[in-house]
Amino acid sequence: MRFVRIYVLILRLLLLDYSSAFSCVENYGRLRISLQTSFLGMSSSAAHDLLYQDQQAAMERRALKEQELLSTKKVKELKAPKLKIPAPKSGTGFGGSSSGKKASMSPMQRLASEQVKIVHREGVIRINKALSSDLSDKLREYVLEQQSVAAIETEKDLTISKTFYGVENQRKNRCDLQLSLLQGGFAADIGGDVSSIDSHVLADALQELLGQDGTLRSLYENLVTMDGEFYELATVITNPGSIRQQVHPDLPHKEVAPLYVIFLALQDVNEFMGPTTFLLRTHTAKEIAIFNDHSQKDDQLVTADSRLATLKKGDAVLFDARILHCGNANDAEKGSDRALFNFSFRNPKVVGSLGYAGSIRPGYTGAMTLGDMSEALAAYGEGDKKSFEKYGDGIFR
Repeated sequence: MRFVRIYVLILRLLLLDYSSAFSCVENYGRLRISLQTSFLGMSSSAAHDLLYQDQQAAMERRALKEQELLSTKKVKELKAPKLKIPAPKSGTGFGGSSSGKKASMSPMQRLASEQVKIVHREGVIRINKALSSDLSDKLREYVLEQQSVAAIETEKDLTISKTFYGVENQRKNRCDLQLSLLQGGFAADIGGDVSSIDSHVLADALQELLGQDGTLRSLYENLVTMDGEFYELATVITNPGSIRQQVHPDLPHKEVAPLYVIFLALQDVNEFMGPTTFLLRTHTAKEIAIFNDHSQKDDQLVTADSRLATLKKGDAVLFDARILHCGNANDAEKGSDRALFNFSFRNPKVVGSLGYAGSIRPGYTGAMTLGDMSEALAAYGEGDKKSFEKYGDGIFR
C-alpha cells in the first residue's frame, strides 16, 4: 500500500499537482525514506513501464473529460466547401504580374487559391475524392501488407522498431507506419526478391495526388511553393480498442504556418472508427495561448466550433499543423481497422527546428522538396519505374 501511495505521489508530481501529492504521505521525511526503500528491488525498466502505464491512464482520463466538454454542443461533420472550378484561362502557373496573375491561372490553380483562403481562415479543409476509389483500395491493401512485414521484423528484433514506425509506435492499437519510396517497400528493405513486383502502388497514389495534374498539387504549390520540404510519409493505422487522444496541436505555435498535413482515408471512416476532431480557427496565437492557460482551457473546449472528419474512401483533410485536434477512440466493438495515408510539406518561410519530428524515415528527412517530388513523378509518368531509387529506402544502417 505504501508503494502505491508513493507511486501516485510521483505521478502527481510529474503532473505538477503538488498540493494533492504531498497529502499522500504524512511528512516529507517519511517520503524520502520510503522512496529509498520501495524502489531498491525494482528495475529501472519495470519502473519506467509502470510510470508509462499510469501516464497513459491519466491521459486517457483527460481525453474522456475533453470529449465531454466538446459534446456540450452537437459536433458537426467536417464537410468539403462547395467550390466550383472556374472556367479555363490562358497562361501558366502562379507567376507573372499581380494584375495578370489570376487571369494566367489554370482552373486547378484558381480552385487552389480559393481552397487556400479556407485553410488560412479555418485551419483545415476537406477535399472529397482526392484519390480514386481503386487506388485507395490498392494502397490500403499495400500498407496493411507492409504493416504485417514490419510486425514480423520487429518481433525478431525490437531495436529496429523505429525503422518502421514513427511517433505513435508505443500506443496500444495505434501506429504510424513509415513508408519506403522504393518499389516493393519493406520487401526491398529486408533484401527480398522484388523482381516479380510490377506495380508501384505508392508512386501511383502520389502521382494522382501530387503529379502535374494531381488533385493536391496546386494547393500545396500555393501553400508552400515548390521549395516546400517533403516532411512526412506514413500511414496512421488504428485498430478497434485504440483510445481517444487528448486535444493537441502537432507542434509548438509559430506565427507563420510551418507545416501542412494530409490525412487521406483508405476506407470509409465512420464515427466508430476514431475519426479526427478539428477545432476550427484554433491555429492562431490567441487560441493557443488560451489552450495553454489551464484556467481557460475547459471553457475554450465547451465553446469550440468543432468538426468531426468522418470521411469516405479517398477523401482527404489538409490541415495547418498548429490547429487543435484529436483522434477519437476506435470502438472495440463497433469499430474496425482505420488506415489514413499521411504526408506533409513544410513551409520554407519557417526556418530552424519545428519542435516536431514528422513521421518519415530518417534517410528521407530533408531529402526532397515538392519540386523534387514533381520531377520524380514526371519521370515515373514517362516510364521510369526507378525514378525514386536515388532516395533509397530511407533507412540509416
